[in-house]
Amino acid sequence: SSGINAEYGWNIMSEATKRKIVTHEAVNCEIKLTNEHFIVKVLEGRGNNLHEVQLVDGTKTLCSMPPKFRKSVWIKRGHYLVVESIKEGRKVSCEMVYMLYPDQIRQLKKDGDWPEKFSEFTDYREPPAEVDSEGDRESGGEDSETDSLEENVNQRDRPVVYLSDSSSEEDDD
Repeated sequence: SSGINAEYGWNIMSEATKRKIVTHEAVNCEIKLTNEHFIVKVLEGRGNNLHEVQLVDGTKTLCSMPPKFRKSVWIKRGHYLVVESIKEGRKVSCEMVYMLYPDQIRQLKKDGDWPEKFSEFTDYREPPAEVDSEGDRESGGEDSETDSLEENVNQRDRPVVYLSDSSSEEDDD
């Protein structure tokens, strides 16, 4: 953290400039994994900059987002992170170091650093592959407009409520 302060003059910058630098570094940096780093998959946001993540071995834990990423990087369900372990934490056992973007994931796969457990990743922007009757995977087609639309995960389990028009019932009396 002190290296960033000295390199950029962090104490005299506006908040907007700091966000631009953090966002640029997050998107354009080359990922260098060390022995302290490991890759996790985000399962869901828990609030207060905490996210439930799944480790390569299938274990679920909470991951914290450091202040420098807040308001500049948004994490969604299904994204992948590079994290490092927090020794003093019991419930929160790791902290985010990098958010992985599709180009960075492709590079990790190419370098052989991508975990086999997470091999299902294709691309955040690609529609899910469809399975035909023979079990072969096909890429999502653009046959119609509805095929290219993704499901709104925020509306998935919302009940449908139909309201009756009470004014017509009153008119009948």
